[in-house]
Amino acid sequence: MSCGPATGRSRPLPRGPLATLGDEGFRLFFLLGALYAAQFPALWVLAWGLDLPMAQDVPPALWHAHEMLIGAFGAALIGFVTTAAPEWTDTEPPRGRPLWALAGLWAVGRTVGLFGWDAFGAVGALADLGWMCALTVWLGVLSIRRRTDRLVAFIAWLAILTVCTAVGHFGFATGNLTLATQSIHLAGFALLGLLGLALSRITAPVTNLVLDPTERTSPFRPHPGRLHLAPGLVLVVMAGDLLGVSPAVSAWLLVAAGAAFMDRVGEAFIGREIAMAEILLLAGSSALAGLGLILAGAARLGAPWPEVTGLHIAFMGGLGLGVYAVYCIAGLLHTGRPLGLSRAARLGAGMLVASVMLRVAPDLGLSLPLPAPALASGTWTAAFLLWAIAYWPALSRVALPEGPPDRAASKPHLPAAPVRFPEAAE
Repeated sequence: MSCGPATGRSRPLPRGPLATLGDEGFRLFFLLGALYAAQFPALWVLAWGLDLPMAQDVPPALWHAHEMLIGAFGAALIGFVTTAAPEWTDTEPPRGRPLWALAGLWAVGRTVGLFGWDAFGAVGALADLGWMCALTVWLGVLSIRRRTDRLVAFIAWLAILTVCTAVGHFGFATGNLTLATQSIHLAGFALLGLLGLALSRITAPVTNLVLDPTERTSPFRPHPGRLHLAPGLVLVVMAGDLLGVSPAVSAWLLVAAGAAFMDRVGEAFIGREIAMAEILLLAGSSALAGLGLILAGAARLGAPWPEVTGLHIAFMGGLGLGVYAVYCIAGLLHTGRPLGLSRAARLGAGMLVASVMLRVAPDLGLSLPLPAPALASGTWTAAFLLWAIAYWPALSRVALPEGPPDRAASKPHLPAAPVRFPEAAE
């Protein structure tokens, strides 16, 4: 794990929580994503009874899936990309107005999707496609300027996500719900591909930091074949669905992609340090993504549960826990704090996993004392609210080193500059 230039010491520090949030992408968009992830399911299930007040042409369930994937997880994607990409290319990150402009586009889409506002669906579509295209073009320009291919995979997956989102909104607008449903599923797969890329970039450096907090050595070296296997096989799954391969073939493709995610779980077996919450979160994200894809494939082969059960585990569990893990780890390291999750953050992670299990329990033949959607949405909301409460102090102010610069430099856990987003050596 490396530290970039001490930008926080060479430029005026932001004053006030609002200016601080707009100073780095992860501060603004991780908070927005967490709050939206907490708010939308609670409103959809608890306040509106699985309905949306302005949804007429598009079923509320499709709006729900769209808003969780493109809304809640989309904010996490913006925060990750706008923070990690500049660090991986040693360039200044976007600050201030560019971030607030992206937030404005994201918010317009959420204003439409939050209520299922069919009449303004085109406005929401343009807003979502706006921030996706802006991110893709910016990454392309950054890659060309720095003459690096490190961002090419992210550019490709962002372009795929943009196309899936565009086709999905076209299905909404034309009433082609079959097309819209398939596009939303493909958008979820695209986000799984991006998750696989993100995990390949950050798991090894975080594991090395756990094993050697001084960062003097790198005792953990992942197998090179694991870096892009999972996202590559997810891409094969998407290609198979688009080409219309037989259900049996598509089922085994899903199982293969799930196995690739499960294979990444093996990286967590590093000795007693496996008990560290950060390691468990990253491994748990891969495990849930893999399990969900395998169960979805089994459903296509005739297993006694619906395919959506596996997709819920993969998207809600794999993506959800992966996003939560990045929120927790980046929220610590990038604000100059050591690893070690607070009790609230660990409780939130447990509630998130419980939410996934509660959501799919009836599909697997398990009875619950209360309706599964209500239990699942309640625990899901609590998980992200716990994270937002626990991390608000770190996100809303810039951490300064303790004591004079020479003393601060001797403390590896209190760096003068934020610890950068890690990336595995390729």
